[in-house]
Amino acid sequence: MSEAVSRRVERRTRQRAANRGAILDAARRVAAREGAGEISLRAVAGEAGYAPASVYEYFRNRAELVLALAADDLSQLVRALREAGGGQAGAARAALESLKTGGALPAAAATLESGSAPPEAERLFNGKLIGALTALSEAAGRTPLKTRDDQADVVLLAAAIAGLAALARAGRLKALGFDENELLNRLDRRFSAS
Repeated sequence: MSEAVSRRVERRTRQRAANRGAILDAARRVAAREGAGEISLRAVAGEAGYAPASVYEYFRNRAELVLALAADDLSQLVRALREAGGGQAGAARAALESLKTGGALPAAAATLESGSAPPEAERLFNGKLIGALTALSEAAGRTPLKTRDDQADVVLLAAAIAGLAALARAGRLKALGFDENELLNRLDRRFSAS
């Protein structure tokens, strides 16, 4: 391959990545306004300033877009966990804060349940989920995970944090009379005992 062709391919690859990023940014704005579960490719295209058909060059359907947003949220979660200090309590707080700001995970769960996601999008999401669980176990000082029970504890810890994030995002923790820190401290005590 000639150098000129190589430069064109590289330029096209960078442009595609930039376009995909712009579409994901637009999807995040639409999700913030309408909820991640209500995203439509048409709304995202309008927000990004693209023709609806051009969005289909990057995402085959709504399910693929929702899973891409959720995978991005999981990447941000991994970064937050790697920066967190304070053992399990610090990891839980960092995870809660990260999950409260990104709302695509509940929409991703519904998308996966529907079975409409392309296999590649599901594999990407699953890989990011495994990465996030691994980062949580490392940040919480729960590695190496030697047994199935160790793995189950990390999944339960992650599920509890995700549930707290969903309740906090919806304003339900306060409505129920609970404080995030109170519940995180209780969670830390429960999982530190195991």
